[in-house]
Amino acid sequence: MSYVAAVCGKGAEVNQVKEQLLQSNPVLEAFGNAKTVRNDNSSRFGKYMDIEFDFKGDPLGGVISNYLLEKSRVVKQPRGERNFHVFYQLLSGASEDLLNKLKLDQDFSKYNYLSLDSAKVNGVDDASNFRTVRNAMQIVGFMEHETHSVLEVVAAVLKLGNIEFKPESRVNGQDESKIKDKNELKEICELTGIDQSVLERAFSFRTVEAKQEKVSTTLNVAQAYYARDALAKNLYSRLFSWLVNRINESIKAQSKVRKKVMGVLDIYGFEIFEENSFEQFIINYCNEKLQQIFIELTLKEEQEEYIREGIEWTHIEYFNNAIICDLIENNQNGILAMLDEECLRPGTVTDDTFLDKLNQVCATHQHFESRMCKSSRFLNDTSLPHSCFRIQHYAGKVMYEVEGFVDKNNDLLYRDLSQAMWKANHGLIKDMFPEGNPAKINLKRPPTAGSQFKASVSTLMKNLLTKNPNYIRCIKPNDKKAAHIFNDALVRHQVRYLGLLENVRVRRAGYAFRQPYEPCLERYKMLCQQTWPHWKGPARAGVEVLLNDLEIPKEEFSFGRSKIFIRNPRTLFRLEELRKERLEDLATLIQKIYRGWKCRTRFLLMKRSQVVVAAWVRRYLQQNKYKRIKSSTIVVQSYARGWKARKILRELKYQKLCNEAATTIAAYWHGTQVRREYRKFFRANAGKKIYEFTVQRIMQKYFLEMKNKVPSASPIDNNWPTRPFLFLDATHKELRRLFHLWRCKKYRDQFTEQRKFIYEEKLEASELFKERKSLYPASVGQPFQGDYLEISKTPKYKKLSDAIEDKIIIADIVSKINRANGKGAARVFLLTKGNVIIADHKSGQIKLEVPLGDVTKVSMSSQSDGFFALHLKEGSAAASKGDFLFSNDHLIEMATKLYRTTLMQTKQKIIIEIADEFLVQFKQDKVCVKFIQGTQKNGNIPTCKRKNNRLLEVAVP
Repeated sequence: MSYVAAVCGKGAEVNQVKEQLLQSNPVLEAFGNAKTVRNDNSSRFGKYMDIEFDFKGDPLGGVISNYLLEKSRVVKQPRGERNFHVFYQLLSGASEDLLNKLKLDQDFSKYNYLSLDSAKVNGVDDASNFRTVRNAMQIVGFMEHETHSVLEVVAAVLKLGNIEFKPESRVNGQDESKIKDKNELKEICELTGIDQSVLERAFSFRTVEAKQEKVSTTLNVAQAYYARDALAKNLYSRLFSWLVNRINESIKAQSKVRKKVMGVLDIYGFEIFEENSFEQFIINYCNEKLQQIFIELTLKEEQEEYIREGIEWTHIEYFNNAIICDLIENNQNGILAMLDEECLRPGTVTDDTFLDKLNQVCATHQHFESRMCKSSRFLNDTSLPHSCFRIQHYAGKVMYEVEGFVDKNNDLLYRDLSQAMWKANHGLIKDMFPEGNPAKINLKRPPTAGSQFKASVSTLMKNLLTKNPNYIRCIKPNDKKAAHIFNDALVRHQVRYLGLLENVRVRRAGYAFRQPYEPCLERYKMLCQQTWPHWKGPARAGVEVLLNDLEIPKEEFSFGRSKIFIRNPRTLFRLEELRKERLEDLATLIQKIYRGWKCRTRFLLMKRSQVVVAAWVRRYLQQNKYKRIKSSTIVVQSYARGWKARKILRELKYQKLCNEAATTIAAYWHGTQVRREYRKFFRANAGKKIYEFTVQRIMQKYFLEMKNKVPSASPIDNNWPTRPFLFLDATHKELRRLFHLWRCKKYRDQFTEQRKFIYEEKLEASELFKERKSLYPASVGQPFQGDYLEISKTPKYKKLSDAIEDKIIIADIVSKINRANGKGAARVFLLTKGNVIIADHKSGQIKLEVPLGDVTKVSMSSQSDGFFALHLKEGSAAASKGDFLFSNDHLIEMATKLYRTTLMQTKQKIIIEIADEFLVQFKQDKVCVKFIQGTQKNGNIPTCKRKNNRLLEVAVP
């Protein structure tokens, strides 16, 4: 359904329909699913949904049909299993205000209908699922008062289980049942709006009507408990049916024109438990009917296709389970018919009388086994108890215990209880019990559960026969829900009871692959030159030419009327391999043609560009030639004009010389006086001007040379040009400082946020361990990876990853030093934003979880070992076992991240103690850890040994 929703169209109306179809599933799962021995979310009802589509393929709506809710689970669950999910979800996820309104308590142990041995399921969050169900009901279209009414009925069912009875003798000597504690009854009546006296009487008396007479009899304690459980089962069963009808009202298609319908059948599979009862019997009957359809529509159709296509084939005999279906559903002597007959028979009716009747009627049936048959073949079969019978289903033999068959098939609810429910001042409950209306009393006995289910299955089979079926078969590799475990016997058993062996046998005896001629020719036509690229004749003739050209043996294929049939898969694999090789050749050809086209296009583009460039170059050259000619002409013209001007000037020169002579003499005398004053000024200021000019030229030359001698922009490059003059020493140093600051800023600007964080960690490590810990220099060049184990990607640690909600800062394997002998044990060390977690490195199970606020100090030696001690706050819960001593190769990274995380989360600095001798608190005693110099007989691995109760020596090579 999720896939259908994903591939359908978009739009507000379409999205609303898709969302309602999808959200109907969580609601039905909460009320109809439960934890069983094999499955934490097993469907205890069958569901068939018709999804309607319009001509565009968009969903218009749907209709849901439900089959056989296992309502006996409401009052009793097998060992290791739970009741329906909704009970646990309501108690775990409802608010305190809602629980008070429903008169409930969160404690599961207060309700008799809830099994306590499996109330909590690992990996299942009932509170979160309850919020999901409430949201889904809102999306589907439930009104708030409808949701509250549903929860009131669920609460009433829970509280019914707490009603207990005690015997009380009457005057006439008959025993009468009385309710021990009427407080529960009072709360149920307040929830359902029923008069307390009416419900109390219905639990103590039973009214039998025959024609015009009414007889009222008292109920003993056993009958009262039976009436209580019957009411609880009927309330829950009818509530579930009401939910299905209410969902159908919301999701049904509004358009009256139906275009396409897709049916999805999600129904219980074949069930074989240690204890099999009436529910397993009718579930397996349903699966027998489904297997019968599978045989008819799949295996029979396979052989009929060969006849339809005119293909010669060998008839395969396959097991037809119609004989088993007839054993169960035959109207004359079927098991269901005899069970109904026994329920309707007057007199004393028990499960044993029903088994006696089976032994008489079915004794000779080859698929029925019982130790009590007169001509029994199983008198000495100790694996078959006397109170059981066994049926040989298509999936294997199943032994059924007859205890409870008659009661579960009767499914009888006393009329007094129905009338009490109809009188309830609760709209939902009143609608669920229409037969309680006194004006509509029907004295006819209601149909039994078996007959109802048989009719439902018959309707379902008729519906399935009108559809084009597709089957999804789920095979479990093991019963442990674990990876990498393949149980051969379990898989073979499933393959057998899914009916897949018959399908394989038919396929092997016939043809493994078949395909119409047109798509076959379209797919493989490139393998033959005659059919590639286009075949103009009939498709069958093209396929014949193709197969003959490939020299495929004629016994490997046959030609049908409309399809080609290929016998062995290896022939198909060969065709696919040849097609793959041919496609690679065609791809190479396409690449070659494309490259040629690309080169030609580029050449033509370059040619056009060359013509344009050549035109512009010729224009440029002509323009330059014109400019040179023009400038030459101007020069010649200027020389000519100059010659003319000089000729005129020579004529006027003589006249001007006379006039200028007197002026020149006067100017000369005045100039002499000026030069004399200038020489006096120059002699006083020349030295200072020359010095300033020289310094200015030296500084200019210095800066121009520095421009060409500046080193690289790397912050770690220490090269710097030498100082040319002593007086530039301060300038030279300041310039070097400014340049270094500038290139450091440029380098920092390139950092991403992640890289900044890495350098901040490295800087923190430098401040903590530089020149203090011998191991630090080796860690400088190693990047801090953090999650060395890749917890989220490793299947081994999936359970551990799911258990941790915070972000994992570091995950690595550490060696935890044993307090007794100094030996190490591998552990998973996890650091999150709030805790330090120690887990088992094999199973991933959490051993210890220490809040960061409880870590006070980390101690280590100054040597190159990886040992470190984790000191915990005295009095904390984690400190009960004392401090921890670990060893790890990434000590610097681990201590740095622990220091930074603690500082960020708790605003407190933990102490990093580096000394070759320090104290560690082990439970009640303090031990001195002393690091000494050792030998290299064990390589470079430090050894740790407990010498006495007060000293732990670590020998560092």
